[in-house]
Amino acid sequence: MRSIKNLNIDGKRVFIRCDFNVPKDEFGNITDDRRIRESLQTIRYCIDRDCKIILASHYERPEAGKYEEKFSLAPIAKRIHTLLKIKRDVLMAKDVVGDDAKSKASNMEAGDILLLENLRYEVGETTNDSKFAKELASLADIYINDAFGACHRKHASIYAIAEEFDKEDKASGFLMAKEVNFFSKVIEKPIRPFIAVVGGSKVSGKLEALTNLITKVDKVIIGGGMAFTFLKAQGYEIGTSLVEDDLIEEARAIMEKAKSLGVKFYLPVDVVVAPEFSDSVPVKYLPTQEIPSNWMGLDIGPASSRLFREALNDAQTIIWNGPMGVYEMDKYSKGSLQMSHYIAQTHATTIVGGGDTADVAQRAGDVDEMTFVSTGGGASLKLIEGIKLPGLEALSL
Repeated sequence: MRSIKNLNIDGKRVFIRCDFNVPKDEFGNITDDRRIRESLQTIRYCIDRDCKIILASHYERPEAGKYEEKFSLAPIAKRIHTLLKIKRDVLMAKDVVGDDAKSKASNMEAGDILLLENLRYEVGETTNDSKFAKELASLADIYINDAFGACHRKHASIYAIAEEFDKEDKASGFLMAKEVNFFSKVIEKPIRPFIAVVGGSKVSGKLEALTNLITKVDKVIIGGGMAFTFLKAQGYEIGTSLVEDDLIEEARAIMEKAKSLGVKFYLPVDVVVAPEFSDSVPVKYLPTQEIPSNWMGLDIGPASSRLFREALNDAQTIIWNGPMGVYEMDKYSKGSLQMSHYIAQTHATTIVGGGDTADVAQRAGDVDEMTFVSTGGGASLKLIEGIKLPGLEALSL
């Protein structure tokens, strides 16, 4: 994979596709700027080479073609300026490829940084439109993809734009290279025992990754809403818990495959149940065999936490993707936070698979104890599945 270090970028206009899709609170304040901080190495590298730097990112899912202030990247521009600690302002375009963006891009001086507005304001972004990609590409001489968290999507700023640049004028940024290299090495040559901790709400989003991981790991620990599909496949009553009935056979096949390969497969032995998803209802800790027919499981219980901790004790490599329960509500967050603590306390190489999982580690105060925290949940899953990412494929065309 060609890196920005392999290109001659001195004094040139450099377009950097970043992933600034960061969480904000109800007042619009950025609550976790890790994705912004991770992009700074590539930005500083360009500043040191007197480049004119054009940054682009999506944020959330605004209605294409419609401007909404809550989806604006203006707060991101301020945070970039604060983190870079530079005297000159980070320029903010009022549009993506409109008159303001083009005017500001053409009047930039060496070392200037221009942030385009939310790419998803444009209809052509998510449809991988070549016309929109050409307009984006016209702003710069060099294309750098440093948006690992978005490189599994075939969008215009990820895929079609790369086709507008010669091979010697496009490359990955430092963050992208670090993410891909780390995951590739860990998946291909892990130090054993290698344990996968997989959670989250649905089996469907992680089915291919699980199928691939089963052939590579020594143990699998399943938590979160997806556990109930596996429990139902074993014949348990799961009440009104989240379940994907159409994937019960696939869940059964994964467990049988694990058994045939000698892979230890752990499911919750107790759960936190409630009559509905609310913080004002009574909750119970119950064995998985005793879930009432009109109650739902919302977190793993204390016995499951202890079991999973024992399973992790001899780990040398742990890859964790997905929370153990509905961690967004404090009442159902204990299992996820405990899992974060247990993983952080091991002597293993620990890889946290982005998105919600990184958010759990952040809330638990364990980020600094993890070996590697990915900026991309979906992208890391695709790498684990062995699927070629469109963002990487486009750089090699």
